[in-house]
Amino acid sequence: MGNLASVEVRAVEPAELSAAGELVVSAYRALPGAHLSDGYAAKLADVARRAREADVLVAWTAVSKSVVGCITFVPGPASPWAELLEDGEAGIRMLGVDPVARRRGIGRALVDACIERARDRGCRALMLHTTPWMTAAHRLYEKLGFTRFSARDWTPEPGVSLLSYRLTLLEPRTTSTLPGGADCPAAS
Repeated sequence: MGNLASVEVRAVEPAELSAAGELVVSAYRALPGAHLSDGYAAKLADVARRAREADVLVAWTAVSKSVVGCITFVPGPASPWAELLEDGEAGIRMLGVDPVARRRGIGRALVDACIERARDRGCRALMLHTTPWMTAAHRLYEKLGFTRFSARDWTPEPGVSLLSYRLTLLEPRTTSTLPGGADCPAAS
């Protein structure tokens, strides 16, 4: 585990959009199996669009002076990036960590930042989808308290099965000072 004191998680900056997209594509290409279609790779690379329609966070290190991780926080079901979200839920998508920087707590720092955003917005749960072969990510999610939520597993296209994970936020906060659309609060 590396020194997390040198990792800063923050909103992506305009000058980082391209690099963040390349990083996410690289992270997905490093996974086992031939699972990344050209169409999905283009979607992963388009961080500029995601940053306009959701909250894109990056992990930046002073040591490398570069972006080493990226994640998309989806504030609620009204977002074009929502995958099967219900009222009161936020989501996370497209977590990617530079393959040479893995196992240093960067993915955890990014997911923790999304958990805090969801709590700050008063969300009751945080949802995500992952593939069966993303086993390292499954372990991270489970360590952070996410549990399998098979009721929302789905197949967005033939041959691509997605597993759902859910984190119930027992103590949501409603003192949001975050920019962007606060989408979460709704009927419990």
